Amino acid sequence: MDNLTNINTVKELLNKYGFTFSKGLGQNFIVNPSVCPKMAELSTASGIGVIEIGPGFGVLTNELCKIAKKVVAIEVDKRLLPVLSETLCEYDNLKIVNADVLELDIQKLIDDEFPDMDVVVCANLPYYITSPVIMKLLEEKSRIKSLTVMVQKEAAQRICAEVGTRECGAVTVSVHYYSKPEYLFSVSKGSFMPSPKVDSAVIKLDILDTPNVVVKDEKTFFKVVRASFSQRRKTIVNALSAGLNLDKSVIFDILKMSNVDSMLRGEKLTLDDFAKISDLIYEKTL
Repeated sequence: MDNLTNINTVKELLNKYGFTFSKGLGQNFIVNPSVCPKMAELSTASGIGVIEIGPGFGVLTNELCKIAKKVVAIEVDKRLLPVLSETLCEYDNLKIVNADVLELDIQKLIDDEFPDMDVVVCANLPYYITSPVIMKLLEEKSRIKSLTVMVQKEAAQRICAEVGTRECGAVTVSVHYYSKPEYLFSVSKGSFMPSPKVDSAVIKLDILDTPNVVVKDEKTFFKVVRASFSQRRKTIVNALSAGLNLDKSVIFDILKMSNVDSMLRGEKLTLDDFAKISDLIYEKTL
């Protein structure tokens, strides 16, 4: 069905299936006809496997099915299953999985559904699970090549910010560790039904074969990153001491050995800085 961005079509489907939007699930469906074709094209999904998260009425799914070898759409809301059966009935390269993506074994899904294909993710992510979903997909180290996702504009700017700048946060560092992020284009709040209070943006994360920095222990690295941003107004020595429950004198020594100014805040550190600090903390707390 190609007219899923038409307001009258959307209203007919809402009435036919008695569907109401769930604020709890962050449901805002795309009604701007130019957005999804552009997303699908930029996701480089042509001829390969695609995982979509939260298909809604199937606007983006429809575009992905036209170009991908196979699409697996993960939808948590059972109420949408009969709607999707109608709106996407013409495609035999589509499978709908009724599940919560945060509880799903993504690697098993890829092995089962895409045994001989490259795989990308392309999705309009609900705002409330943006960071958890992105981090889950990155941390599981599956065969996913890239993530092309629509998120809240502010989140997109934060994710794609350079490490070591004011906009940088824990998610920024984590994303840059695993991938090369790129801000693709903005999407106005009027492009959705119902219209959210903020604008959105589409970003792409090209996942690296090996992380941007080599660390001795990834768990320690991410503990250091989280601690560094847990209290943004604190200097790095105070943030790490409190966040890692280590004596301030130990942190001072580690920062000195890492050539990091103890009076800096976490947002000013580079990926290399975080790597050096985490390696030394790992060695000292073995």
